[in-house]
Amino acid sequence: MTVEAQKETLEFQAEVQQLLHLMIHSLYSNKEIFLRELISNASDAADKLRFEALKNDALYEGDSELKIRITFDKDARTLTVSDNGIGMSRQEVLDNIGTIARSGTRQFFQALSGDEAKDSQLIGQFGVGFYSCYIVADKVTLVTRRAGTDEAVRWESDGKGSYTIESTDKAGRGTEVTLHLREGEDEFAEGYRLRNIIHKFSDHISLPIEMHQEHYGEEKDEPEAPEWETVNRASALWTRNKDDISDEEHAEFYKHIAHDFEAPLAHSHNRVEGKHEYISLLYIPSRAPFDLWDRERSHGVKLYVRRVFIKDDTEHLMPQYLRFVRGVIDSADLPLNVSREILQSNRLIDTIKSASVKRVLGLLESIANNDAEKYAKFWKEFGKVMKEGPGEDFANKERIAGLLRFASTHADTAEQTVSLAEYIGRMKEGQEHIYYITAESFLAAKNSPHLEVFRKKGVEVLLLTDRVDEWLVSALTEFDGKTLQSVTKGELDLGTLDDETDKEEQKKAEEELGDLIERVKTALGEKVKEVRYSHRLTSSPGCLVSEEHEMGANMERILKAVGQDVAEAKRIFELNPGHPLVHRLKEEADDQRFGDLTAILYDQAYLAEGGSLDDPAGFIHRMNELLLDLAK
Repeated sequence: MTVEAQKETLEFQAEVQQLLHLMIHSLYSNKEIFLRELISNASDAADKLRFEALKNDALYEGDSELKIRITFDKDARTLTVSDNGIGMSRQEVLDNIGTIARSGTRQFFQALSGDEAKDSQLIGQFGVGFYSCYIVADKVTLVTRRAGTDEAVRWESDGKGSYTIESTDKAGRGTEVTLHLREGEDEFAEGYRLRNIIHKFSDHISLPIEMHQEHYGEEKDEPEAPEWETVNRASALWTRNKDDISDEEHAEFYKHIAHDFEAPLAHSHNRVEGKHEYISLLYIPSRAPFDLWDRERSHGVKLYVRRVFIKDDTEHLMPQYLRFVRGVIDSADLPLNVSREILQSNRLIDTIKSASVKRVLGLLESIANNDAEKYAKFWKEFGKVMKEGPGEDFANKERIAGLLRFASTHADTAEQTVSLAEYIGRMKEGQEHIYYITAESFLAAKNSPHLEVFRKKGVEVLLLTDRVDEWLVSALTEFDGKTLQSVTKGELDLGTLDDETDKEEQKKAEEELGDLIERVKTALGEKVKEVRYSHRLTSSPGCLVSEEHEMGANMERILKAVGQDVAEAKRIFELNPGHPLVHRLKEEADDQRFGDLTAILYDQAYLAEGGSLDDPAGFIHRMNELLLDLAK
C-alpha cells in the first residue's frame, strides 16, 4: 500500500470543534500556557517509554537518553516541540487527538467561568492540553512514530473542523509538534521569550529541555551545526533539598503532575532513610478535580523507582478517602520491574502507604489547628470524601474523626464548621452522648420535631445532611470516649439532663389521656410498630421513631434512590401528651372522625421526617374536612 493511499481527511468530533473555536477566539489572556502543555505531554511520553522499556529494552532503539527539544524558525514563523518518548500509532493519534470523549470535555465547558485568565488554565486539568496550540497557531502539524514500530504518522489541521492523517517516514521514535504561528504571534519564535516560559512553567521537568542557537562563522554565511543547550534544571524536583525549593517551584511542579490551574493548598516533602529509603512529595489541591467522585479512577500519586516512573496508582499508595492527594513517591528499594501483583503483596508498599497517610493527616491537622480559614476551604472541597475515612481506615479512625466538621444547632447554619472536639467542649454537665440527626436537607434537619426537647434544654445536636453521613455514623460510633447517638432512634433518656418537674408534668398528662394509646394503635393498625408517649417533643403533636438498631428512615430513602429494593420498616409513633391536638383527639367519640384525625397526625409526622406519602390525595381530603369543620 502506498503512503498516499493511506491519507484520510476526517471531521473532528463535535465537542472538539467547540473546544477549538474556544481556543481560537476566546482564551487569549495567558497564551504562553500552550508551551507548558506541550512540554508536559512530551514528559509524559518519556515516562511511558521508560515504563514499557522495563519489559522490552529494545524500545529504546539504541537511544536511551530521553530529552525534549524545542526549535524555531523566525522566517517561516514556526515553533517545533519534539521528544524521543513512546510516540503514537495511527490508532492512538485518532483516539487521542481526533476525539476527546474520555477527557472530561463536558465538565470542562461547565467549569468555564468567563474569567479568561482562569479559563485558559483549565485546559490541562481536563486533558485537552494539545488543543491549546491553536491559541497561537493557525495550523498544527504532528509527526509521530511509536517505539518498536516502523510506521510513522503525520497529522495536520488548521483547527477549522477537519484534519488529515497519513503515513509518512520518521527516523527516530517519538513525536514532534510543529506550530505555524498566527500573524502577531512572532514572540513565540524568539529564543529569549521561549527560555523565559520554560523557566517559568517547566524548570522542574526531570528531562533535559534543549534549545539551540545558530552560530555563523566569520567568513561563512551558512550556519554551522547547532549546539544544543539544556535550558531547564533537568533534575527531579522531589530529590532536591526541600529548603531549596521555592513556593513558586512547588506550584508549577504541582500543576504539572496534577494538570491543575491553581497552586496547591499545602504540601508535605519528606525523605526517609534507614532500613527503607524513599522520598514522598504530596500535595493537597485547592480545588476538587472534576472526577473526584469517580472511585474507579486511581490516578493521583505517581510511583517512581530511583527516578524511573512506574505508574500513577493511588489505589496502592493512598486509601480511597484520600484520593484527592496528588504527588510523587520515589523508592530506592522496590525492583524496577515492579508489577501490579508485586504492589499488592509488597510489605514496603504497605509501609510507604501507612506513613504517607499519616503525613497527609498530620498536614491536615496542622492546617486545622493553625489556619481555620484555609481548613474551611479544604473542607468545602473535600469534606464529603473525608467522611468516607472512618469506615475505610480503622487504624486512623480517631485522627480522621478529629478532622471532620459538621453543621449543628449551636450556630443553626448550614456551614460545616463544628469539630467533634468543639462539640464535646460545649457538652452539658452530665451529658453522656454526642447527639446527631440525619436528614435529606439542612432545613429538614434543623426543623425536625425530634430536636424540640434538645433545643429546650440547650443541648447541641449535629445536623447531618450529606448522603455519606449515614455510612459515617455506622462506622464512627464514638469519639474521645463519648458515644454518638441518633435523636430519631430508640427511647430517649437524657439522664441527669431531665428535669424532675418536667417528668412529673408529663406523667400527669399521660394519666389524663387514659386509653388514648390503645385507640390510636387500633386506628393505625399495621402502619406502626408501636404507639407510645414521647419525651422528645415540646411543640409538635407527634413524631416517628426507629428502633435503636434498625435502619433509619433517611437511610431507607438513600438506598431506594440508588435502586436498592428496601422494605420499609414500621416506625414507632410517639405522641406528645401535653399537646392540645392530642387532647382534642382524646375527646373525639366518633370512630370515623377519630381515625381521620389520627391519620392526619401520623401523616404529618411522616412528612416531617422527609417521607413521601403513598396517598397524598387522601391526606389533603382529610385536611380539607378538618378545615371546613373549623370554619363552621
